[in-house]
Amino acid sequence: MIDTIGTDIPRGEERLRLDVEDGLGILTLCRPRKLNAWSWESTRQLGLFADRIRFDDSIRAVLLRAEGRAFCAGIDITAPGGAITGRSGAEHARNYYEAMRWVHERFRVFAQLPQPVVAAVQGYCLGFGFELALMADVRIAADDAVFALPEARLGVAVDAGGDLRIAREAGAGWAKLLALTGRRIDAATAERLRLLQQVVPADELAETAHALAAEIAANAPLAVQGIKRGIDAYADTGMAGALDRVAMNAAITLTSEDSREGYGAKAARRAASFEGK
Repeated sequence: MIDTIGTDIPRGEERLRLDVEDGLGILTLCRPRKLNAWSWESTRQLGLFADRIRFDDSIRAVLLRAEGRAFCAGIDITAPGGAITGRSGAEHARNYYEAMRWVHERFRVFAQLPQPVVAAVQGYCLGFGFELALMADVRIAADDAVFALPEARLGVAVDAGGDLRIAREAGAGWAKLLALTGRRIDAATAERLRLLQQVVPADELAETAHALAAEIAANAPLAVQGIKRGIDAYADTGMAGALDRVAMNAAITLTSEDSREGYGAKAARRAASFEGK
């Protein structure tokens, strides 16, 4: 395999790794000791790799996978918000809004890659992890996979459009049920809701997902990419405007006192007490 990490990602700071092999771009979440927890840096690296994949004619399909026992357990709750600040509540919210737009721009490049993306999901697939998996074109999960959008339990809105994508795939009712409650669902339920295309035993996940991505990569690139664009154009009607509203909702809730309470309660392993402010 060809390791295509560039000098713009320092050694030891990798959140993702890209390898190119026989027409496949294998994009791997590679922080297993952190359960591949997502961060601003993860988003930056995803954007870098998406740009490389987009213009690499040798990559005909992408396999999105993760090392370890979890696909992605969501945001690292020990560092919510990063370094985003403001001199006032309004400026703080504005800065968060721009940060979320930046996140959406990088996710959009990944979601709109010309090459189809096959996601292989195992273990925890929560929050941003779930949202990332939902950006793939085809999703295969191990039977031990667990999915959730827990943001409301932390006092924040769903950040990156995962609830919108669930509404697109499973219907608005299921999107509201999952996003408003933060409930976890197993792989069998996710498959029944059409959020997964296949569920396999955990020890068969890697082989099954790789074989599917290779099957797609073996087909005519112009035809494959045209099919993806056509289906996405139909399915994503109205997505851009809705994502801007998502960014604003995220900015308002991430700068709220409720979000500080929610993250603090999670870290302290206690029940949160929200006041709506």
